[in-house]
Amino acid sequence: MTSPGVVIVGAGQSAAIAAQALREKGYRGSITMIGRERYRPYERPPLSKAVLTAAEEPRLEVLSEDVWTHSDIELLSNNEAVALDLPRRQVRLANGRVLDYEKCLIATGGDARKLSLPPAADGSVHYIRTLDDARRLRASLLAKPQIAVLGGGFLGLEIANSALSSGASVTVIERAATLLDRFLPSEASAWLEAWMRNAGTKLLLAASLNEVHVLSSGRMRLSTNAGELELDELVVAIGLSPNDSLASGAGLEIAAGGGILVDSSCRTSNEHVFACGDCTSQRRSGDTAPTRLESWQNANEQARIAAAAMLGAPLPMPAVPWFWTDQGRHNIQVLGLPAADLEYVRRGDPSSDRVMWIGHRDGVPLHGVAINAGSDLRAIRPIFERGQPVQWEDFPLEKTNLRAWVKQMHAQASPTV
Repeated sequence: MTSPGVVIVGAGQSAAIAAQALREKGYRGSITMIGRERYRPYERPPLSKAVLTAAEEPRLEVLSEDVWTHSDIELLSNNEAVALDLPRRQVRLANGRVLDYEKCLIATGGDARKLSLPPAADGSVHYIRTLDDARRLRASLLAKPQIAVLGGGFLGLEIANSALSSGASVTVIERAATLLDRFLPSEASAWLEAWMRNAGTKLLLAASLNEVHVLSSGRMRLSTNAGELELDELVVAIGLSPNDSLASGAGLEIAAGGGILVDSSCRTSNEHVFACGDCTSQRRSGDTAPTRLESWQNANEQARIAAAAMLGAPLPMPAVPWFWTDQGRHNIQVLGLPAADLEYVRRGDPSSDRVMWIGHRDGVPLHGVAINAGSDLRAIRPIFERGQPVQWEDFPLEKTNLRAWVKQMHAQASPTV
């Protein structure tokens, strides 16, 4: 009897990497991928940067044409899964088609959180989650408008910098009193704020949006607790909601804060259903509660873990969380996760636009932030991976060769025979 194969619900980064990993690990059964959009899986990080600003739109497809030709992956574009029948192992599509599965992988990602706004404002309000979203904003930027970006997170700031480089007048409205305070040490946040202001962005911090009024001219007036402003376009970047409704409707366990609950192998509460990417909350060793990581790296790593687990193959080693963002001409990379009780050491000077902070607890590095110093952060990544305490006295010194220092710390931590 022929196996019904693997059904992947979702057609984004994580879905594509999982399908590719299944084939690379020797799986020869059918793979069917269901995608809401009309495109093949594509990279989302460029949507807020190169897609908005580059003279020619960059290539975005996750998988090459050669992979599609030889991997025998069936992609059902412009389709949506509306029901998951766990006892029957079936996925029902909006068009009525029913797909049987041996294993099901949910990789539905997330949806941009939206505001309740007057209908008349719809044409000038933007959410950047899809390629079509980004193309629409790009077209609007051609007029060099006055825009406001609601949300000063990584995405909001990337969009603000892209709009600024396109000649737009940009205001960022952020509820927090500092930029990216949940991800950066205070010195790094202060550096970013100063750079954004110097680049020409108006920042309204500790500000919240109260009302949106559509004017007779077609423009908008925003009322905030920091005052009013008129603008042509509004970009909303206030976070992502995990797309877990399919799983919830089927009775799969959902984490308290949202997201399909998965274990270390990306298995859900049903043994035949797995999930990966932005739609998940994962139990990780050392964490008191499941965590959601919305990142390119996590989408890829979970996809490979899920593929291996579905096949009963050895699981890849868990990776230290890593994230990057391009803010104008500056690259910021983050390794590990922040915590309230970390002690930070700094290498370099923020005024030089090349600097790195390491947050550690009792000498064990848990959080690293590098501004235009990604190679330095990569050099000390082995220390993060070992999770062992080290001495940080020589780390800030310019004369210290980082790769040699890492080897020295490894030697000191290794047991002698």
